[in-house]
Amino acid sequence: MFRFAHPEMLYLLLVLLLMVVIYIFKCFGQQRRLRRFGNPDLLLGLMPDYSAIRPHVKFGITVLAMALLVIALAQPQFGTKKQTEHRQGIESIFVLDVSNSMRATDVEPSRLDNAKMMLSKLLDEMVDDKIGLIIFAGDAYVQMPISSDNVSAKMFLSTINPGSVPVPGTAIGTAIEMAVKSFGDIEDQNIGRTIILITDGENHEDDAVEAARIARESGITVNVVGVGSVAGSPIPVPRSSDFWRDQNGEVVVSALDEQMCKQVAAAGGGIFVRATNSNSALRALTSEVGKMQKGELDVSAYSAYDDKFYIFAWMALVLLIVEFLTLGRQNRWLNKFKWFER
Repeated sequence: MFRFAHPEMLYLLLVLLLMVVIYIFKCFGQQRRLRRFGNPDLLLGLMPDYSAIRPHVKFGITVLAMALLVIALAQPQFGTKKQTEHRQGIESIFVLDVSNSMRATDVEPSRLDNAKMMLSKLLDEMVDDKIGLIIFAGDAYVQMPISSDNVSAKMFLSTINPGSVPVPGTAIGTAIEMAVKSFGDIEDQNIGRTIILITDGENHEDDAVEAARIARESGITVNVVGVGSVAGSPIPVPRSSDFWRDQNGEVVVSALDEQMCKQVAAAGGGIFVRATNSNSALRALTSEVGKMQKGELDVSAYSAYDDKFYIFAWMALVLLIVEFLTLGRQNRWLNKFKWFER
C-alpha cells in the first residue's frame, strides 16, 4: 500500500515544469543570438573549452534532484509498520446498553448519545490501557475485542445505535458474562481488570447481580454508570413524532432503575455513578480506574504506514553533489584521455 502524507506538496512539481519550459526557451534564444553574431562552427573554434552538453546535463540533474526533494516533502509512505511497546496499565471492557429505552431524552441529547460522549472522553484518559467494547440489548455482541487500539474503539463507538443489536430486550447478565470471557485466561493477577457497564438498568432477561458476583470472584470489578432519570421519560419512535406505546396504547415511560444498578455494582465490587449532563460521572470513573493496580502490558502497536521520505532525500543529496562536481565547461586534463578511442 502506498500513499503521500502531504500530497498537496506535489503541486510544486508544476514549478519545476515551468522552470524546464523557461530553460528550453532560453536555450533557443541563445542559439538565435549566436547565429546573429556569426557562423556557429567558426565561433566554436574560438571557444575550445565550451561544452554544448554539460550545461544541459547540470540542469537536468538539478531538476531531477529538486523533483526528488518535492517527493520527499510530500512524505511518501509504504506498507505497514509494527511496533511493540511496553506500557503500565489495566484491562477494561466497556459494556454498553443499546436497547430501545436508551433512546429516551431525560439526559441530553439522549441516553445513548450521552453515554457515547462520556465513553469517548474516558477513552482519552485510558491511552495506556487495553480496552474492549461489548454492546447489548436482548443479546450481547463483542463490538471490539480487548486491545490497545483506542482509535478503533472510538471509530466503533461512533457507529453504535439502538439498531446495532437486532434482538430487543435488555440482557445485562449475558453482557457481563461475555465480558468476563473476553478477558481470556487470567493468569497475571497483578493487572487490574474492570467491566464498565453503562445502562439505564431496565433488565428483563437474566440475573445481572449474579453475573456481577461471578465476575468479582474471577478478579474483575464491575463499575456501573446509570444513564437516565428516576422520574423517567417516554421513548421516541425513530423517524416519527410519536413515542413507544404498550399494548393498551399508553405511552411507555422508561425510568432509571437505580436500585438494580447499585446492586450490580455492589456485587461486582465496583462503584455506581449516575451519568448527567455534567462530567461528574467521568471524574468518578477516572478516579476509580486510576486506583486500580497497573501491570506490564505488551502492546503491539500498528502504524498504518511506514515513512520512506528519507530515501528520496538521500537520492536528491547525491544528485546535488554530482551536479556540483560536474563542470559546465570542458576539462582539458580529462580531454587528454581518449575514452572512446582504441
